[in-house]
Amino acid sequence: MDTAELKERVRELRAQGRSPKEIARALKVPPSVVAPLVRQIAAETVETGEPEVVGCWINVGWSAGLGVDPARGWVDEAPDAGADGMVCVLVARRHNWDRMTVCGYLVDVFCLGVKNAIGPDVLDDRELRRFREYFFGEYAGWQEAPIELAQHLVFGAVDYARTLGFEPHEDYAPAAEALGKWEGDSAITFGRNGKPFYMEGPHDDPGKVLRTLRRTLSDDDFDYVIGGR
Repeated sequence: MDTAELKERVRELRAQGRSPKEIARALKVPPSVVAPLVRQIAAETVETGEPEVVGCWINVGWSAGLGVDPARGWVDEAPDAGADGMVCVLVARRHNWDRMTVCGYLVDVFCLGVKNAIGPDVLDDRELRRFREYFFGEYAGWQEAPIELAQHLVFGAVDYARTLGFEPHEDYAPAAEALGKWEGDSAITFGRNGKPFYMEGPHDDPGKVLRTLRRTLSDDDFDYVIGGR
């Protein structure tokens, strides 16, 4: 394996949240070979000048009920996992040599957009792995995802919710930067099978949500479930 190929393999494994020692073991090379490559990758930035994305994850079942442009090639590893329109996205960008800036988003892709956000928090590899397990703990599993999918899901859901009269959670603004810059229309069709669908959550004011929906839509134009009915 030449140096360029080795560097790309290191980059791929860093994107999975692997530590330098874990990368060295996986590639069967000495840690002294991996360490300078990790430092080089950490120093690099994408063309926009944004910090390097070292990891991006999403819960399996994220695509259920959504329309997704097949040309994008985005894969849902368990489309029948039962996410019920609630999608979790986790993004980690390089902070310095051994730490990452991490942000998470809870997204109602059927109606309300971003319901909650976490971060930015600065974590090391071990802390990130623990947090990732916690963050996706209520789902059937999680999968790696390209940052473009995260952008189209989160930014797209915010835009969709705004057409219905809903603004993202107040914690979204400081966390949004981790997603990077994104312009244009989303390649995802939101709503459950293209139609707004509201399911009452534990901290919602369902009366307020329905009043907001009825200001822009007729009752025939959206579906809802209140109190499990």
